[in-house]
Amino acid sequence: MLIRQVTPLSPKGFSATPMDLEVKEGRISRLGQNLDNPEGLKEYSFQNALISRGWVDLHVHVYFGATDISIRPEQAGLRTGVTTLVDCGSAGEANFTGFSEFIVKNAREKLFAFLNIGSIGLVACNRISELSLGFRSVNIERTLNTIKAYPELIRGIKCRASHVITGDLGADAVRIARKVARVADLPLVVHIGEPPPLLEEVLELLEEGDVVTHAFHGKPGGNLMEDPRTLDAVHDARARGVLLDVGHGAASFSFEVMRYALDQGIDADLISTDLHHNSIQGPAFDLPTTLSKLLNLGMPLEKVIAAGSTRPFNFLFPHAVDSDCISSGKEADLTVFTVEDTDKEVQDSLGCRLRLKKIIRPLLAIQGNHHEECTNRLN
Repeated sequence: MLIRQVTPLSPKGFSATPMDLEVKEGRISRLGQNLDNPEGLKEYSFQNALISRGWVDLHVHVYFGATDISIRPEQAGLRTGVTTLVDCGSAGEANFTGFSEFIVKNAREKLFAFLNIGSIGLVACNRISELSLGFRSVNIERTLNTIKAYPELIRGIKCRASHVITGDLGADAVRIARKVARVADLPLVVHIGEPPPLLEEVLELLEEGDVVTHAFHGKPGGNLMEDPRTLDAVHDARARGVLLDVGHGAASFSFEVMRYALDQGIDADLISTDLHHNSIQGPAFDLPTTLSKLLNLGMPLEKVIAAGSTRPFNFLFPHAVDSDCISSGKEADLTVFTVEDTDKEVQDSLGCRLRLKKIIRPLLAIQGNHHEECTNRLN
């Protein structure tokens, strides 16, 4: 295919001029101005379009058919501009093989996973917690063996650290997950929400490269804006390299908390959707809608796109030597999009409203040999 008149956008900003890209056999074969097309390749021509590394949604639930909240990968993937998906704890050690065999192998997107510290994962999470049996809910040996069996897929350990999940375990659930992650040399991804455990307790256990997802939720007693000591703990955690992820979901993102964080100099390091059965028709909808919310709350465009592409890519591939994705010979992992004027109203997870002035619209997503024309669910 030949993609015409797109302007590269990187974390450093915009390229000087639009360019054409040729993609053949899943790789970028040529770059330049006004490329010829002697082979008659399919052409996509855009106006005022940007191109970035393919978008990465670091928090979705796509173990369809095996949990009571999961959607299909294609519902969160290429058609919404997303080329890489990370299932965030749907599977534990007891059911991860099914995720690998029946979901990953059939997906057009690149798929990875954060392995749930609870053995059963989110099989029936609307009815029973994966940690409902306390310490008996976790089998450290089997969890480590699962990580060894799927090193190409498992990129972290997931622990849901809110009272409705951990019960009497409290912060001990995070301590166990922290130990397993350290032994496996993987990052820890912690869901936060209603205490206990307290957010300060959770943050004390996290290390460089770990992630707090749902970092900007608005639940009483557990969010970052209610107590100056909690805010101090957040600043301390970020200073030692802990990453804050949006993880919007159905109940885990507050415009008020996000505005407060931005006022305190705290950006979202990572922007993900927590897309599942209960959030896909709102309030999260998809990654471009979630990115648009952060843009309209005040994050600069280059930071917003980086938090949904380059930064999660670097998290998944920390040892990647060259992060320049738009160069001849590279695998085609790209998202083409525009930023348009709009007057649409959106909501956060608490029902608070925000009038969007700008919306990010994906146009084309390319992942190797697969590509798809895109749209937003928020029309």
